[in-house]
Formats: sequence, structure tokens, C-alpha cells
Amino acid sequence: MTPSTDRNQTLFDRAKALIPGGVNSPVRAFRAVGGTPAFVQRAQGAYFWDANGKRHIDYIGSWGPMILGHGHPAVLEAVQKAAMDGFSFGAPTEREIELAEEIVKHLPSVEMIRLVSSGTEAAMSTIRLARGATGRNMIIKFEGCYHGHADALLVKAGSGLATFGHPTSAGVPADVVQHTLVLEYNNIQQLEEAFATQGKDIACLMIEPIAGNMNFVRASLPFMKRCRELCTQHGALLVFDEVMTGFRVALGSAQSVYGAAIPGFKPDLTVLGKVIGGGMPLAAFGGPRAIMEQLSPVGPVYQAGTLSGNPVATACGLATLKEISKPRFFHELSARTKSLVDGLKGAADAEGVPFAADHEGGMFGFFLLEALPANYTQVMKSEAPKFAKLFHGLLDRGVYIAPALYEAGFVSAAHTEGDIAQTVEAARAVFKTLKA
Repeated sequence: MTPSTDRNQTLFDRAKALIPGGVNSPVRAFRAVGGTPAFVQRAQGAYFWDANGKRHIDYIGSWGPMILGHGHPAVLEAVQKAAMDGFSFGAPTEREIELAEEIVKHLPSVEMIRLVSSGTEAAMSTIRLARGATGRNMIIKFEGCYHGHADALLVKAGSGLATFGHPTSAGVPADVVQHTLVLEYNNIQQLEEAFATQGKDIACLMIEPIAGNMNFVRASLPFMKRCRELCTQHGALLVFDEVMTGFRVALGSAQSVYGAAIPGFKPDLTVLGKVIGGGMPLAAFGGPRAIMEQLSPVGPVYQAGTLSGNPVATACGLATLKEISKPRFFHELSARTKSLVDGLKGAADAEGVPFAADHEGGMFGFFLLEALPANYTQVMKSEAPKFAKLFHGLLDRGVYIAPALYEAGFVSAAHTEGDIAQTVEAARAVFKTLKA
């Protein structure tokens, strides 16, 4: 038997012998689209090269953090200097303060912040803080929103009316999620019913303002306004999970987008990740001083982490935030993203392929549907086989999008007009094969 010349396959076979599914995060396994994952050897700018040496235009960007592109000179310099000073100390550093100052400067809702190492850790800790601050147990989340893999958040809704959560992962006891109420995204009636019957017990409502794990579904303005009103009325905390959207859709994050449309709008607590770490393991959660000072060592809500505020990660995140704070950065990034989305939409329309898309800042999503969905049930109407064909058609042509139907895409400052034109032409060729 002739040995395979595909190094991606060879590496995948090796990985599967040692790592469950051959990957350290499930979506990387290509189970949703079939085939062999691309094993990345190196990346630069808007591109990565796989184990076969093939170059791909990268629209994942480490699932959002690489807003400047890979290997930005200012970020590399900051990381290299920090690494020379030491990898980890388990003690405070000045750079933690500088990063906190930079984050707080752009988010009026945040007066104090706690740095952690992952989005899951940040979301989990925020839930604990909300429960501790309110003295209540119940939380509301929405079907299709992902807040990490903490036990209390790995739940889904039943069909129709709101239901109490049921675990969607083995190993999560039903008792753990008995206080998690799952509602339909963008469903105001269901939201009002939940607060009318359970309002006095709700500690917080956690929501992705733009749900990036349904591909790209944004909360409507009336729905978000009602979320804020009901939380205020019933003494619950409104938690914005901006792990994905934070500093990605705007310099003020998604909360600034909603704040521009809804007078006086602010969340109570904010969960951040991805961009604030610039590609290193770093996340955070923050809010008003009165709530944040409920955290240990000042208050009774315990939270700790050996690598929290890691000096190399904070250097990477701080350098990234300084670059994206420069004048016109988001104006230009948004224009680039719009150009991609408009180009893809035009190509699909020309070939008669149903295609609906949306974007904000450097984040985008599309569906092989006639209209944009508003919730998870509508998202599920997308045709997975057609998406898999589109994915592999693009991959063959050197364009890498998320290997799953329900994941958003990301444009970086390193993507050029040429990259976008090449992407649109590749998509046009694949759309020709998707006609009914």
C-alpha cells in the first residue's frame, strides 16, 4: 500500500491515536463537514499554511482574536519582550493594570475588571458573581447562545414554550442545570412570561448580543430593550457575553452598537475574551464597582486562577488593543468586511443560490437561506449538505471558513482587496455547483 502523501491526513491519524477525536476542541475535527482537518504549520497576515504547504486565506483568525492578522509586528515585539522578562510569576504586574485601564477606557459599563484565562472561566465566574451579588439562583440563557462549557450553561431549550434546561452533555447532572431557564432568542413574549412567573428568583440574564455560535444572529433592538427593562424591573443583572463581539464588532464592543440605538443602554456585567488577548489565552469579566467588589479578596464570591493576568498574554492583548484604538481602524475594517459580504451575496444571487448574510465590524455570517434567521430554530433550516459542499469547494480553492454551519466568520486588518476578490471568485465557482 502506497503511504499517503497528505501530511494533514498523516497528522490526523497520529492525533486520533492520542487525542480524543484527534483534536483538542471538537469543531476542529471537521465532523460537521467531513474530510480531514487542515493542520496549521504557520500563519502570517491574512493567511495560514497547512501541513502540505498549501496557503489558505484565513477567515477564522483563531475564532476571532486575530483582528490584526497573524504576526503583527507591534504585537510580536511586545510578546517577545514580555517573554524575555518571564513567562509567569503568580504575582501582580504593572501590565495587568495597563490592560485593565485600556479595556475600561472603551467600555463605560465597566468600572472594574477581573482577568482570567478563558472565556469559559470568565462566563462561569460571572454567573457565580451574579448569584452572589443578588442572592438568587436562577439564570436565563437563550437557545443557540454559547457561553463556554461550564456545567450550568450546557443546556438547551425544549420545543415550543420555555423549559427548564436539560443537560446537553454527558456528565452534567440534571440537578446542576435545574436553575437554568432556556428561552428562544428574540422571543419577547417568552421573555416576558419568564420574568412574570420567575422574576423574583432570577439572578441574571446572560446573552450574546450577536450570537456567533448560530453563525451570526443579532438580537433585535426591541428584544434587547425589553431584556434591559425586565432585568431592571425585577432586580436581575443583564450580562453581555462579548467573548466574541468584544472589541471585534466595534471599539466599544456590541454594547456600544446597542447603546447608540437605545438611549441610556448598558449591560450590568460584561464577559470578554478573544481580541483582548490578541491570540493568547486571556479573558475577563467586569462591571460596576459595587458588583465587582463582591469578588474575593474584597467580597464573599470566590474566584482565583494561577495564570490569571499572565504577563505574556497581557502584553499581547495590550499591544492589540492599542493598535485597534488607532483612528479609522474600525471604519476600514468594517468596509473590508462589508466588501466581502456584499461580494459573496452578489455571487450567490448571480448563480441563483439562496444566500442571506449580515456583518458588524470585523465579524460576519451567512446562511444558505432566503432570509436571515432570528433564532436557533430558523438557523436549523439551513441545508448542512450544501454548506459542506461550499466549505470543501472553498477549501480546495485556498479559502478557509469555519468548518461548521453554525460558526461566524472574521475579517482582519491584514485582509486585502485582492484577498476578498479571490474569495468571491472562489465562492462564485462553488455556487455554480450548488444550484438545485
